[in-house]
Amino acid sequence: MRAMRLLHTMLRVGDLERSIRFYTEALGMTELRRFDNPDYSYTLVYLGYEGGNPGQAELELTYNWGVESYEMGTAYGHIAIGVPDVRAACERIHAAGGEITREPGPVKGGTSFIAFVADPDGYRVELIERNP
Repeated sequence: MRAMRLLHTMLRVGDLERSIRFYTEALGMTELRRFDNPDYSYTLVYLGYEGGNPGQAELELTYNWGVESYEMGTAYGHIAIGVPDVRAACERIHAAGGEITREPGPVKGGTSFIAFVADPDGYRVELIERNP
């Protein structure tokens, strides 16, 4: 049996270009590919690190044409991204206009050093310090 692997996480966004700017400028991802579907009025943009799959999951931003916002709901938690320096990442994100929702510090009851930021649509992104 072939091994399974996580391919991508999808987020619905209200302003595609604003979200792409956040994930590329503040979080350092690159746009990997884009697919417009005029028959069904949506655009998909895949973002990731180091060229994307294989080897790691990508982020799929889905823009349904004409929809500017979504309700967050209570089931969504967050996306987690490993970074070499949480404080430096927060400074870069803040300088790019991003919102830091939990300042850098140790996780409660653990040893990991983390922070949380919010993307332009309010999705939470956890930054976890990973030393090379």
